[in-house]
Amino acid sequence: MSERKSVLVLLKDLDQLAPMGYTVGLHIRFATPLVYKSSYPSDWVEHYNSHSYYLRDPLVFWGVGVEGTTRWSAIPLPDPFGVMKKAAAHGLNFGAVSSYGPITSRSIVGVARGDREFEDAELDRLKEITIQLHIEAKPPSDLTKAQIEALECVANGDRHVAAAAKLGISESAFKARLQSARLRLEARTTSEAIRKAREYRLL
Repeated sequence: MSERKSVLVLLKDLDQLAPMGYTVGLHIRFATPLVYKSSYPSDWVEHYNSHSYYLRDPLVFWGVGVEGTTRWSAIPLPDPFGVMKKAAAHGLNFGAVSSYGPITSRSIVGVARGDREFEDAELDRLKEITIQLHIEAKPPSDLTKAQIEALECVANGDRHVAAAAKLGISESAFKARLQSARLRLEARTTSEAIRKAREYRLL
């Protein structure tokens, strides 16, 4: 999905904070984040994803179960699959994780470095960035039934005249519904609004 400028600025802040990279999962719902970014070494990302470590990662379990910020070394959860040892083999020797938001829309940010533990001030900064990312990437409030119906008509291939007739409204009223949906979703076009509504699981 396209990120807002404020989100991109915060990701640059993470670059400064994390010499070995970061991973960001924002507004995780039904085990899937609305926004996902990773700047960890590409070989580690490929290995991690190909082995589905997100299903076994103690950092993910901690982030889902606890709201807070801590160093990797302070997490007491077991690691039977050795995910953390494998991460260290790729240069991610030290790290921290921050989790924020309700369990139904949790955001989790991990950062890593190879040379030393993160300092307390850096943990505080990670917490601030995580909260800001969560707020900036917050999806819009639910669409109205009328807006959803209008977007669904276009998504299903209906032209404006046919869609308006199907809904029993004028074409101008139909266009007004599309416009209001675009505004709520901060979309420039109707196709972008449909894409965003699907990403946000509103359609």
